[in-house]
Amino acid sequence: MLGFRPKLPVTDDDRQWVNNAYDRLGRLLGRNRMLEAQVVLPTAEHFPDPYDGTEEGLHLLFQRVCRYMRVDQSQIDLEVFPDETTEMRDLLPFWSSRSRGCAGLYVHGTEDARMVIAVKDSQLKDPLALVATLAHELGHAILLGKKLVNRDEADMEPLTDLVTVFLGMGVFTANTAARFQQHDDGRKQGWSMQRLGYLPEEVYGYALAKFASERREDRPAWVKHLGTNVRAYYKRSRAWLLSNSDAKLT
Repeated sequence: MLGFRPKLPVTDDDRQWVNNAYDRLGRLLGRNRMLEAQVVLPTAEHFPDPYDGTEEGLHLLFQRVCRYMRVDQSQIDLEVFPDETTEMRDLLPFWSSRSRGCAGLYVHGTEDARMVIAVKDSQLKDPLALVATLAHELGHAILLGKKLVNRDEADMEPLTDLVTVFLGMGVFTANTAARFQQHDDGRKQGWSMQRLGYLPEEVYGYALAKFASERREDRPAWVKHLGTNVRAYYKRSRAWLLSNSDAKLT
């Protein structure tokens, strides 16, 4: 009986980019950072503090994400900016943002200036997206703040998304890469899709499968926390990696 070979949900170019980016992060941060990373989940075990949508709750989340990603929070100021991002220009002297939709900002000016991470006010209403945004901006603090990566590199933002997977925060960033929302204003209703970050769900699925493979995790418990689409892409990618384990996957 003929069997079907697993098919990757990503292009070969995307696969090679993820593989090369993992190798690069291993050189920059140390491969053990990935092997020893705690996979952080949206559970009370990892986030035991009650979250009430206030700035105090934001700071508690920030402290925990800093701890999980092994970032010294004392070197970073955390701010909240209005959804009208033009107002932020008056608050921060070094305005710079490439984040899609400006969900968050990472700012680092002169050599002696403190790093600043700012999140959009509306993000406080969505703790899952908020954690993903904090993780992405802390990825900037790791890669840009330590001058490991040049800000002008073409794949700097996708690499920053990938570093969240590398450091155990991938469940959050993958699950918020594309989110459908229902709206109803009393006169009409419908659906809209919000995109957060730079990597699509398919690439997150492969990146998470590669993460599990590198860590030799056969059936990681964290997979059940992935959203439906990402989990499907993960399973297809995992099956492909297992069926091609003897191939040179560069």
